[in-house]
Amino acid sequence: MRHARDTYTRRQEGVSLWVVRSSQIVASDPDEAGELFEPAADKVYRHPTFYDIPDEVKYI
Repeated sequence: MRHARDTYTRRQEGVSLWVVRSSQIVASDPDEAGELFEPAADKVYRHPTFYDIPDEVKYI
C-alpha cells in the first residue's frame, strides 16, 4: 500500500487508492474485443476531429 501511495500520489492529487493483489486482476479476452470496444466508435463526440484548432494552441 505504501509503495502504491508513493508511486501514484506523488503530486498530491490522489484522495484514495484501490489496491488489489495481482492474482485478482483479470484481462478481457482479445477474441471479444469487438463486442467490448465497438460501441465507442458510434460516439463521435468522444473524438474531437470536427473542431478547428486555433494556431495559438500548441498542445492538445
